[in-house]
Amino acid sequence: MKSFLTALLLVLVSTATFAADRPNILVAISDDQSHPHASAYGYQAISTPAFDSVAKAGVLFTQAFTPAPGCSPMRAAFLTGRNIWQIEHAGTHASSFPTKYEVYQDRLEAAGYFVGCTGKAWGPGNWQVSGRPRNPAGPNWGKRKMESPGGISSTDYAANFEDFLKNCPKDKPFSFWYGATEPHRSFKKGIGREHGLDPDKVVVPSFLPDTPEIRDDILDYCFEIQWFDQHLGRMLDVLEASGELENTLVIVTSDNGMAFPRAKANCYEYGIHMPLAVAWPKSVPGDRTSDDLVNLIDLTATIYDVTGVEPPSETPIAGRSLRSVLTSEKNGVIDLSREAVFSGRERHSSSRFNSLSYPQRCLRTQQYLYIRNFKPERWPAGTPRKIEPPYQIVDGVFTGQLGPMHGGYHDIDACPSLSFLIGRADDPQLGRYLHLAVDKRPAEELFDIRKDPGCLTNLADDPQFANVRMQLSERLLSYLKETDDARVTAADGGDVWETYPRYSALRWFPTPEWAIQHPDRVPKQDWVEEKRPSRN
Repeated sequence: MKSFLTALLLVLVSTATFAADRPNILVAISDDQSHPHASAYGYQAISTPAFDSVAKAGVLFTQAFTPAPGCSPMRAAFLTGRNIWQIEHAGTHASSFPTKYEVYQDRLEAAGYFVGCTGKAWGPGNWQVSGRPRNPAGPNWGKRKMESPGGISSTDYAANFEDFLKNCPKDKPFSFWYGATEPHRSFKKGIGREHGLDPDKVVVPSFLPDTPEIRDDILDYCFEIQWFDQHLGRMLDVLEASGELENTLVIVTSDNGMAFPRAKANCYEYGIHMPLAVAWPKSVPGDRTSDDLVNLIDLTATIYDVTGVEPPSETPIAGRSLRSVLTSEKNGVIDLSREAVFSGRERHSSSRFNSLSYPQRCLRTQQYLYIRNFKPERWPAGTPRKIEPPYQIVDGVFTGQLGPMHGGYHDIDACPSLSFLIGRADDPQLGRYLHLAVDKRPAEELFDIRKDPGCLTNLADDPQFANVRMQLSERLLSYLKETDDARVTAADGGDVWETYPRYSALRWFPTPEWAIQHPDRVPKQDWVEEKRPSRN
């Protein structure tokens, strides 16, 4: 009996010690920021001292990729640790979030963590309709406000985090989600120059023209990244002052790429390649750079790993813990078994006939990016012309007065760069940049990222790359089958994706030729009928 009580006491003591040693979690996610737009990567047009300090204290990742190039599906994937094609409605934009897919914040809370969030949590979308009692990112801390420049949220993210920390019980570790709304559009035009940023230091991606207008738009984007970074810096200061920084796993990244044509909402490099810095001073050697291929859902697996909280068993996570990479003292590629990462998208905005998706999946290795466009007959950025009100339905066909040409590209955020390209659509030199962003694309795309990071030269039909294309295609399809992606496993080609309601504004477009000729190919969408405007 004595030995049993002694053993029980040892278990209780070790459990209490483990609970005391469990790391805090701080996840900081900017909204629409591409790699390499942080000063830690050597980008001279921007200053991000807080991000740089996290990289200095831990690991700077050079090859990190989002599970989706859109905010709502990425956040759902991150919270669940699953690919977007494994979470149903939550894998598309502005839909719902089924409760069957557990999120790490809920599981950490059940294991004794104090959880919360500020700013942009999971969304846009409707979590209430699924029966969730709160946003999947946790209870909201958002009362503190501040004066801010035009185009920037008035939420005082750092002050809200300080309130959260003051309310955290001393015997509990915490997990906090900081989701800025910066650098999401819109930007105050000229705000970068107003604050001393230098347009001459901007590096314009090859898919955009190098003009003063484009440089200034990128400069305004850089200023908003700095705003996100300033709040992160204040949060790190609060953690240090409270003595919690040493045992806090700090993850700083973004949801998807920059809100410019051919970046955000695309599976091209500037849509999926993310900044990432991770620090945990107590356990992770600092001042290191990792070139390992990382999917951001690997961070979810890492959170479960380091906290000792069991991940869901009914809906298992798809990511792999980065703990071995983080705790290594090496630089470069550490885990040689990580040979590829995967990403994809479905509906982004209401941008084409019946708000249909533009389904893409992609595979990224250290050298190549392979993309499968499942519906190449659809417009990737949106149908060029949309129907303006008043609307009509004639012989079962939704119709009306067409708006101006190039007015329907709603998978590209409205911005000066898009307006600049549209205004020069017929220009002999500049017109090609609009077409790069909006023209229809082939079923397969292949890019040598080392030579072509802007993804301008499609090698899919080049005989010299036939073997590479075939190998990457087989590998992608194999993974999609393994993870039960309806786009490759369902007999209807994954039309279930078109049935998930959009809890946001709908736009209307003319019936495309393919739908008129093959009405059997048009996915059935009762929810579209329910949300159509009146037939006036």
